[in-house]
Amino acid sequence: MTLLQTKALLSDRVFYYFEEISKIPRGSGNTKEISDYCVKFAEEKGLSVRQDKWNNVVIRKPASPGRENEDGMIIQGHLDMVTEKLPDSPHDFLKDAIELVIEGDFLTAKDTTLGADDGIAVAMGLALLENDELSHPCLEVIFTSDEETGMDGAMNLDMSDITGKYVLNLDSETEGILTAGCAGGAKVKTVLPLARSEYKGVCYSIIITGLKGGHSGAEIDKERANADILMIRLLRMLYREEGIRLLSLSGGGKDNAIPRECRCQVILDSDHIDNVREKTQYFEEIIRKEYASSDSDISVQIMEEEEGIFQILDEQSLKKVLFYFHNIPNGVIFMNQDIPGLVETSLNLGILTVNSYKAECHISVRSSVASRKKLLLEKLSDMAEQVGAQMSVSGEYPEWGFRRESKLRETMKMLYHEMYAEELKVDVIHAGLECGYLLQKKPELDIISFGPQMYDIHTTEERLSISSVNKIYAFVKRLIETGIRK
Repeated sequence: MTLLQTKALLSDRVFYYFEEISKIPRGSGNTKEISDYCVKFAEEKGLSVRQDKWNNVVIRKPASPGRENEDGMIIQGHLDMVTEKLPDSPHDFLKDAIELVIEGDFLTAKDTTLGADDGIAVAMGLALLENDELSHPCLEVIFTSDEETGMDGAMNLDMSDITGKYVLNLDSETEGILTAGCAGGAKVKTVLPLARSEYKGVCYSIIITGLKGGHSGAEIDKERANADILMIRLLRMLYREEGIRLLSLSGGGKDNAIPRECRCQVILDSDHIDNVREKTQYFEEIIRKEYASSDSDISVQIMEEEEGIFQILDEQSLKKVLFYFHNIPNGVIFMNQDIPGLVETSLNLGILTVNSYKAECHISVRSSVASRKKLLLEKLSDMAEQVGAQMSVSGEYPEWGFRRESKLRETMKMLYHEMYAEELKVDVIHAGLECGYLLQKKPELDIISFGPQMYDIHTTEERLSISSVNKIYAFVKRLIETGIRK
């Protein structure tokens, strides 16, 4: 008996399949094995299956007798997972299984991400297909690849043979919420050529830490500090007032994460050191007040390293770096005019580096209005052109606009209330989902994204509520059995 089977977590085999797929390495870019597993499953069950070169899998199960004339239902999720681990973990995401751990009502993993985002969709999809006692219209289960790194699977998915009308995207992590729309987005990379010259002085490291950071979609409205933006602001002040020179800079780790830390090396003349220390401390006091509510633990430290002759940015290059990154838009740009509190358009300077002979930044742009996303990209392009930088755009994905009339959404709300005497909340999010690509390929689709309760996804603290999985899976089965209400 396996760990999850001994716990008798569910009468159907959702957790059985979750444990099985957790044995298969499936980080983004490494989805062939998990894709093949789903194909083998379908073939063994005698189901129609299609696999493409992107490792997307489409499995079709004909309607139960008497339900052939109903509009089909589509279950959709992604095969890949985010691969994060603790610094001292020996886990190898290319060959090791995820080590599952049960802690009360939660399923988690030992020292790594759990992969419930979006492994639980795969497990539910397989369990539904396996259940021959379930009355259903035609079921089409779509598993896409590489969602976490740009939605490449969904972007390249062929949907010409898809017949279903109602889509259940199982890639949401808050129980009780029906997501009915999301922002589109794009990744921006800018490279600014730099020149260097020799300069004699004392090298100091400046480190900005203690920020909360967060997801650039889900947390951008919280007005949290961006460590990259703060560092440029400090450097600009110190250059203008004390003539510091820049040797290197590094901040942020992902374009879609608000940077929590930024480090740089600066070169000072010895007679400016005391002033720079005082002004750095003063800067810390200023930004602590500005971000007292969102980032109360901001810390700015300056530490001496060595004296010598260094290859610093020449003055013209330093001015370009400070001008461009000080004036680049960042954070919330427009709020949604119809839904109070919802961000419509934003961008996040996620990664910033200055080394060798270039400055490079990676930005995540999001908007639920295509024309405003385009406008923001044009502004970034204009700014890059002014300083002689080269900008490229990749990973662009479409928005999923809110549908005012949705039979699927209304059926789910009524059925959920009947089953649990609870009201489902309808929401639109500023993050991105694959639903935009599905709708772009088939505009007639009626789509809802929802799922069981998870916490701290994309981190080693990721947890999945066992009771919530049971509840949501029971609801999905009932929805399929009863069908969409006219």
